[in-house]
Amino acid sequence: MTSMGSIASKVSSRLRMILSRRDWVYLLSLLAPLVVYNIALKILRVSTQADIPGPIGFLDQIRSDVLFNAGFAALWIGLFAVVRSGGLRSALLVLFHFSCILMMVLTTSSHFYFQTTGSPLDYTMISMTFSSFGEIQGIIAAEMNALHWLLISLVLLYGVAGPAVITRLARGDWHIPSWTRGRMPGGYGGIGGAAVCLVSGVFVLLSALPSVTGASNNFSRDAVVNLFMTEFASASSASIDQARIAASISPEDLPTDAELVETENTEKRNVVFVFLESSRASATTPYNPELETTPFMDELSRESLFAENAYAVVPHTSKSMVSAHCGVEPPLDTDMTESEPGAIPAKCLPELLGEQGYESAFFQSATENFERRPDLIENFGYDDFYSLEDLPREGYEEVNYFGYEDDIMLEPSREWLEEHRDGPFMASYLTITGHHDYNVPSDFDTGEHADDPLTNKYMNAVAYQDAFLENLFDQYKEMGLYEDTVFVVMADHGEGFGEHELFQHDNTIYNEGIKIPLLFHDPRRFEGGETVEEPVQNMSVLQTTADLLGFGVENNDYHGQSLARPIEEKPIKVSCWTENRCMSLIDGDDKYVYHFSNRAEESFDLAEDPLEKEDTADEKDDEESREKRYELLEWQARVRAIYDEHNS
Repeated sequence: MTSMGSIASKVSSRLRMILSRRDWVYLLSLLAPLVVYNIALKILRVSTQADIPGPIGFLDQIRSDVLFNAGFAALWIGLFAVVRSGGLRSALLVLFHFSCILMMVLTTSSHFYFQTTGSPLDYTMISMTFSSFGEIQGIIAAEMNALHWLLISLVLLYGVAGPAVITRLARGDWHIPSWTRGRMPGGYGGIGGAAVCLVSGVFVLLSALPSVTGASNNFSRDAVVNLFMTEFASASSASIDQARIAASISPEDLPTDAELVETENTEKRNVVFVFLESSRASATTPYNPELETTPFMDELSRESLFAENAYAVVPHTSKSMVSAHCGVEPPLDTDMTESEPGAIPAKCLPELLGEQGYESAFFQSATENFERRPDLIENFGYDDFYSLEDLPREGYEEVNYFGYEDDIMLEPSREWLEEHRDGPFMASYLTITGHHDYNVPSDFDTGEHADDPLTNKYMNAVAYQDAFLENLFDQYKEMGLYEDTVFVVMADHGEGFGEHELFQHDNTIYNEGIKIPLLFHDPRRFEGGETVEEPVQNMSVLQTTADLLGFGVENNDYHGQSLARPIEEKPIKVSCWTENRCMSLIDGDDKYVYHFSNRAEESFDLAEDPLEKEDTADEKDDEESREKRYELLEWQARVRAIYDEHNS
């Protein structure tokens, strides 16, 4: 006991040589709760996974948080030991409080973001939050409840005043460590502080190491470490020599000079695009007969050209609309490049039809502000754009932070059609009711489509969009425009509900996020319906529509293929919205998923395992997987090079 007491006395003496007692109390009263809080949040995330790891896996998944938080605490202790007085010490004190508060806010935000989406918060999302706060504040408000606000308020309050109060209670007087009393013998405080700073650097570096048990690195890493690591990985990802690929791309290889040409089969009939927000294929009746969510779409599919396995190129609205309108991949970035003037390296369908005498309009029930939508619609070549700001709201209900119930588009649509009924015209409609947080008008008759309350809300939103679709078709029939119109009905992307521990859509690379409804309804053909079974993408919409109108395409370098003709089956490629997060290659029933350096690659047999529950990557030959990985990376680099070359 005496020996233990002697050791404790020596340790205490050494610690007081670095900082005074009051300084220790002050610093630890903020650092200790911060470390415990951050690690507790991580333990909560680990313990609420669908597959809770064993002891070794558990330690592996909290290792980064423990090391980083220990390093963070050691850094500040070392800095206070080195900087002992003067103006620099006062500045250090302010920075200490600011960094601790920032740390708690970041980890709290990361925790709530993960709970909502199943994805770790990254630099891209934080950057977009600050640059587009006015556009996405509704999203934040929808997810924040009283508990969240209370927690953040307590964090801010304690971060500012907590240490001073704790020091007062523990030491009996107020103490703000703007200076440290006394000189340490032999400059020990400075030397000891420098040593502590060095140790903190080692801890932080170790916290950035990847998982050793095969878990997701984005998840395993501490939330703050992950912010920097994802940005570093994105900036330094150069698996393919993009400059070499760019040099191989000629402007003549891009469909920027494409034209529609009349043939003996040309009929300048009207065209209607309907984009159903967030409607994954498995949530609709044609693709999942056990559900009764979309009876009208089901009826329509029986008399249409129906794509049984259709995929979005990128599961994000603006990206998906680029593919459908323009017949090429969208830019694989989060910078909204597609909304830059003239940024799309192809003539899009509204512009092509405009050259043939068509007038065009785009309607959406959402606000126009998000992601520079007016600029995107102008790039497509539409003549008129109607967003929520242009629509009469009286008698209609707000359904989410982006917009109102979709029927709000019907009367403005009727007025525009009356003016342009002599045609030919192209009219497009983008719904919003299917978007998170999945509300429907109060007078809509909801049903029980799923056991999970959130999923059931979503299913009812999908059902409402089907009712809107029927109302829109009725409008065309009542106005005598139905028979002379080609309709294209599709979703922009799907939606996840934790099937693979992911929610919503941007980075849901599995079929619930990327497999979409797609059908072409022509009242003059497809009696009894025709089905395309091969995997296809929404890049095929432009050429299929041109074929159905009887137009030929000159300078046809579009990347899709017409579904109205025999299809050349070839692998299709899909990318997550967040850069360098995930990509997928689908070749028939074989699906390969590449997660970059974040986690191990995956493979699925979609014929035997359509829900992608059984990863068969271990059964694949390493060389085969390597070839698929390089094929995806080559594709990604080529798409980026095309946009760089076009916009240079």
